[in-house]
Amino acid sequence: MSALGGAHAGGDGINPVAAVIGIIILILAVGVMYYVAPGMAFMALIGVIIGGLLIGFGVHFVPVGGAPAAMGQSPGIATGVTMLAAGAGLAGLFGGAWAAELGFGVALAGGAIGGGLMMAITCLMVNVVYVFAMGIPAASGKVAKDPITGDTFEAYKSQGTEGHGLPFISYVGGVIGGMLGGLGGTLIYLELLAVYEHYLPTVLDASAEQILPLAVGMAGIFAVGMFLINAVLAAYNITGTIEGPHDPKFKRFPRAVVGCAVASAVCGLLAIIMVIM
Repeated sequence: MSALGGAHAGGDGINPVAAVIGIIILILAVGVMYYVAPGMAFMALIGVIIGGLLIGFGVHFVPVGGAPAAMGQSPGIATGVTMLAAGAGLAGLFGGAWAAELGFGVALAGGAIGGGLMMAITCLMVNVVYVFAMGIPAASGKVAKDPITGDTFEAYKSQGTEGHGLPFISYVGGVIGGMLGGLGGTLIYLELLAVYEHYLPTVLDASAEQILPLAVGMAGIFAVGMFLINAVLAAYNITGTIEGPHDPKFKRFPRAVVGCAVASAVCGLLAIIMVIM
């Protein structure tokens, strides 16, 4: 059985025992934080958990075709789930961090727009390469027609393949996934930054201006690390390639949400408690 509660074959269900263990760990992490620091630090941990959930859920929207996509034998972008999700999330994280001084809402919007824009440009250029360089049209191997445009795929799908290119539904899914990933990564960064700015001056006996570079650096490092952890968990849940929200593998996201919530709670607890103890 996997850490997320699924079988090695990659079924869609959740193992009840594994889910209960994960929920217990989650409750313990939240309980410890509430006992140690029931105010600002506790709410920051809740924000980190929500950010992890957004990342894990968003990864399932991203169209990834792996090596078969590079040869035109599978739809999606020719890379791995973790690499593509991390690229979108980091682009959003950089956008959100840049806008952090403009306010919480503006920073979250900047993170979501940054991640979505990165995926929009990536998906556009992927289709340009597929159509004009490889000479293959977009055709899904999971559905008979595009759920958004209604375009049919059977006449354009090459024999012996699972489809190819990047259908419009996959493009939209990629943008949504990028926005969710950027939003989640930015939320984690902002919550940790607020905690570090509040507690580090007391811990280090320094002014707020003196600890600001350290606070920004620590929040950025932990946010990137947590993003990669959640992206890897979601990728492990997907097990291979995924076309987007219309792919049957998309239904596996509930168990990834459980795994990402537990991982975010534990990592967030460690990242916060190190400066408040």
